[in-house]
Amino acid sequence: MLRRILGFIFMVFTIFAFFQCARRGNPTGGPKDITAPILLSSEPENLTTNFDAKRIRLYFDEYVKLEKIQEQLIVSPPLKYLPEITPQGNARKYIEIILKDTLKENTTYTFNFGQSIVDNNEGNPNSFLTYVFSTGDYIDSLSLTGVVRDAYNQKADEFISVMLYEIDSAYTDSTIYKQPPNYITNTLDSTIIFKLNYLKAGKYALAAIRDEGKTNMFDQKTDKIGFIEDTITLPTDSTYLLTLFKEKPDYNILVPSFVAENRIQFGYQGNREEFVIETLTELPDTVKTILLKDREKDTLNFWFTPYEMDSIIFKVTNEKLKLIDTFSVKPRKLPADTLLVSPGLRKLSFEENYNLIANTPLVKIDTSQMMLTIQDSLPGSFSVSLDTLKNRVNFDFEVVPEQSYKLELFPGAVEDFFKDTNDTLTYNLSTGSLEDFGTLRLNLTGNTRFPMIVQLTNEKGDNIIREIYMTEPKILEFGHLDPSKYMVRVIYDENGNGIWDTGNYLKKLQPEKVSYYPEVIEMRAIWIEEHTFILRE
Repeated sequence: MLRRILGFIFMVFTIFAFFQCARRGNPTGGPKDITAPILLSSEPENLTTNFDAKRIRLYFDEYVKLEKIQEQLIVSPPLKYLPEITPQGNARKYIEIILKDTLKENTTYTFNFGQSIVDNNEGNPNSFLTYVFSTGDYIDSLSLTGVVRDAYNQKADEFISVMLYEIDSAYTDSTIYKQPPNYITNTLDSTIIFKLNYLKAGKYALAAIRDEGKTNMFDQKTDKIGFIEDTITLPTDSTYLLTLFKEKPDYNILVPSFVAENRIQFGYQGNREEFVIETLTELPDTVKTILLKDREKDTLNFWFTPYEMDSIIFKVTNEKLKLIDTFSVKPRKLPADTLLVSPGLRKLSFEENYNLIANTPLVKIDTSQMMLTIQDSLPGSFSVSLDTLKNRVNFDFEVVPEQSYKLELFPGAVEDFFKDTNDTLTYNLSTGSLEDFGTLRLNLTGNTRFPMIVQLTNEKGDNIIREIYMTEPKILEFGHLDPSKYMVRVIYDENGNGIWDTGNYLKKLQPEKVSYYPEVIEMRAIWIEEHTFILRE
């Protein structure tokens, strides 16, 4: 019996010991690796002078790999041919760079790797590692610092290239379109502050671009640009501000084409007022035409009553630029556009008249075929106007809180260019209680210059909710605001044309200044928010 008891105790201790050993043996993974790879050495050494190598190696204390090296690597001055850099796949303890360019004499080169070199396990980056060498006897040591911002948006874009051009006998204002700069850096995705290092003394032009094509040159069609008008002389202790903007494209008329049986479309760039479109083809007397700008795009729609044709020839004349273009447009088998009427506003507003928009040109309205009913039974008074420029019908009637409205358009209420009329259309509209909305009162002080455009936007700033044009000091009030988050921006309308004007690099025009209220304003129902916006240069 005693032997059995001792055997049982021994078995229990054995099992317990087994599980304890098993638990002690389970891997826990240890603390997470949060350290970046450390550069131990390089061949040739960093800051080498009289550099003549074709291969560079950077050795690290752990296995590393490359991430987005083509986006992150900035070589200054830029190389014509991108170097071959490995490893692109398997991790190694070194980075190898094979140079394919013939390097310039007596020039300091900088390789900034951004955050492309990361450790193999956790992806910790060795941020902004820089390798520098000179093909001459010394390393240039001057620097230039500054800040990049956006001219219109509150937040600057990421990956802005900041470029420095040496002003010599070959430099002109058009150099930025044709060749890479002498020095370049990039804000990457981390900061709006830039610093150009290892520069030589001299006179320079400073610019920045949002380089969509990754060419290190300015493309007006796609890139934003910012520039300093004055010549920069190095060395300097000054800090520079570069304000980026998208230029209004130079005039260009695109090849027109049929987009419907009864419509030809002209895309264009530049100022609509600068050019005239005429038909050189003699059209039959029965054919009617109308030219109307698209509601949203830089596009003109040439509408015509269809007829049998081989082609239509157009002449487009820009008197200001002394340019004439001729186009022959051949028809295609396409369906005709037909009248479609839709609401121009998402819902009934206390601040803006209700309107209906159409996809074909409207030419006539018949108010006798329209009816407004209040609370399902009471006839409502209203006035109607036809806006042929915006191709919409505007309705003006008293809008009160907690009310329902029914707007009816009976057949023939609107007629378009092709004599098409509407079918019966019914729009049920309603308003909420005043307690559903908030009110924002805004006082502008500080550096006020009139006229100014004050815009209330959504939180992202990409949708204008309200706009007030100011010609003198006053307290602004934005009423009937939906509960939401808003931003406020002020545009200094220097030329008084009622819109924000962008800049132009070749004309040395900076964009009109825009200031943002520093905080997001949260509006709630019933609330009255009062804010003071101190404007500063």
